[in-house]
Amino acid sequence: MPRSIVALDAYLVGTIIQGMISLNNESYSPTRWQGTLLVVAAAIGMSLFNIFAAKHLPLAEGIFVTCHFFAFFPVIVTLLVLAPKVKAVDVFTGFTDYGAGWPDISLTVMVGQVSSMFVVLGSDSVAHMSEEIENASVVVPKSMVSAFLLNIPFAFGLLLSLLFSMPDVQGALDSPTGFPFIFVFQQAFKDKAGSTVLVAVVLILLIMITISSLASASRQTFAFARDNGLPFSEWLAAVHPELHIPVNSILFTCAFSIVMSLINLGSTVAFNAMLSLSTTALMATYLISIGCVIVRRMYNNPPLPPSRWSLGRFGLPVNVIAMVYATWSFFWSFWPNAYRVNAENFNWACVLFLGMMGVSAVVYGAYARKVYDGPVVKVEGRRFA
Repeated sequence: MPRSIVALDAYLVGTIIQGMISLNNESYSPTRWQGTLLVVAAAIGMSLFNIFAAKHLPLAEGIFVTCHFFAFFPVIVTLLVLAPKVKAVDVFTGFTDYGAGWPDISLTVMVGQVSSMFVVLGSDSVAHMSEEIENASVVVPKSMVSAFLLNIPFAFGLLLSLLFSMPDVQGALDSPTGFPFIFVFQQAFKDKAGSTVLVAVVLILLIMITISSLASASRQTFAFARDNGLPFSEWLAAVHPELHIPVNSILFTCAFSIVMSLINLGSTVAFNAMLSLSTTALMATYLISIGCVIVRRMYNNPPLPPSRWSLGRFGLPVNVIAMVYATWSFFWSFWPNAYRVNAENFNWACVLFLGMMGVSAVVYGAYARKVYDGPVVKVEGRRFA
């Protein structure tokens, strides 16, 4: 469900803005409704960019990559030079429950890894834009692999810098800004101006990520609707005659993100629910698609079609490893954050996921199976026409 990722990204943009306000105004008391309004504004703003500035999306992506690269070093240097430091033994071997109440620290670690899983999601987003990419059969898979290889050292370097710069973990968790990383910046600079600049850098990068995520999710919605896989497919698959983009799919993605953000009005667990839902939904799709590829590779009946770019002999081992990781992630993403579960800390992602699956099953059984044929059938139909 890429749309849940868009909703989560918009949620982060809105609540980080709220955190910046708290950083600069100690008398400000964040409320859920204010945060929700900021999330709605963020979703609408990203959607307007995707509609009216779609032709500038490649330029925006180029600016994002440049900012992503050059913003890394100022943040790292600032943390390593100015922030208070933690001993290496505490970073690499220190594990603390911090009130979650799990009977074993290993369970605490396993449940806490969901947020780490989220950062490796969406590597397939570029595939949703393949129809708008020249030489997509080569560029798309190369981009997916390169994104991981290039970002691993950046992500690991930033992770270590944050961990070594967070001696007061409980203070970071209890920060009135709502985000531990803002607390770390604040401890490093000891003033509001410097901390605000670094938070603004993170916010700008996140805005660019959200714009890209919305573009990807809307194109997937458009492609699925074009194959009659969704209700109101004709409307969702419409392409604007002047803008030449699926405006209706963008509007639908925006509306979905806004509806998801309304969860925040009723409970503070909205973030964790959407975080887990994003992980759960994508891992479920990975399990199905990768599992089918493994079966085809093993039995070779019929064999996989030839491709212009391939992992070669490493293809099957990579598929198996991906299958194991997706299964592992899918399992843990349903767990609550605390051992003693109540309505406030319950992981509602399981309810959202099962609800969406149930609605999808009803729609498919009652309507979609009669009209949906899928892109493969259409491609083969053209091939033999």
